Amino acid sequence: MRRVPTVCRSLFAVVAAVVALVGTAGTALADDTEQAGRYVALGDSYSAGPLVPPQSGRPAGCLRSGSNFPSVVAAGVGATDFVDVSCSGATTADFTAPQKVTLGENPAQFDALTGAEDLVTFTIGGNDIGFGEIIQECALRSPQQPLGAACRGFYGDQLNRRIAGTAPKIAAALGEIGTRSPGARVAVVGYPALLPDEGPGCFPVVPFSPGDVAWLRGIEKDLNAMLATQAGAAGATYVDTYTPTIGHDMCQLPGVKWIEGLLPTSPAAPVHPNAQGMEAMGAAVLAALGAPVPAVA
Repeated sequence: MRRVPTVCRSLFAVVAAVVALVGTAGTALADDTEQAGRYVALGDSYSAGPLVPPQSGRPAGCLRSGSNFPSVVAAGVGATDFVDVSCSGATTADFTAPQKVTLGENPAQFDALTGAEDLVTFTIGGNDIGFGEIIQECALRSPQQPLGAACRGFYGDQLNRRIAGTAPKIAAALGEIGTRSPGARVAVVGYPALLPDEGPGCFPVVPFSPGDVAWLRGIEKDLNAMLATQAGAAGATYVDTYTPTIGHDMCQLPGVKWIEGLLPTSPAAPVHPNAQGMEAMGAAVLAALGAPVPAVA
């Protein structure tokens, strides 16, 4: 049996933490209006902001930040009633059923919808395709073939099929939001640029070979494209957070990167946005809504 290199073993605890995190009638907001009364934020860890200070809200296991992008959006649109039920590890199933987390249970996220919403946002889908598992497998397999693409070889077309299988779940979620909150503007928020938009990456700092970096980049773009397609089909707004975060991926230096690597250098979960990343995602949402956009520090 081939021995796993030391660098792979040393990353195991970190990638396991990622798996735990991610595996853990109102007046509609018009295109030219920047204010909302009731705003409900749904979604997974890319909405919640795990480990970005200040951590707030219940249950504590959702790792929800008071500086996450929904908080940026709530301030920007002047929401008078802001409810954030996003939770790390959430999948589309957790929209309609309670999600068990450390130290508690997050109620079904759709329970927060009363019908009086002006704005609803969400990030979802990454955990449906197995985001935490993918990071773990690639961090352990890719270094074994630094000139190859071991992770791509392991998965084949599995992830493309998972994305296709998630599409009807997104469509169903959008349909249910439309039924529960008929007067709301709905924004489907895509995922930011986790890896460099071009080039080989930064092996071994981020332990993905150039071949796997290119493949993973394509998988994320395919996931975002699916979300954009489903949003368009449902008449919702798709928010591109990938483009405005290019050049601030996990391979960049501290202060430049808005996405933390497997070994974070600022308070945030591995492979997740830090405070600057959350500000950037919030700015992208506000721009899509036609609201004033704050500068990202």
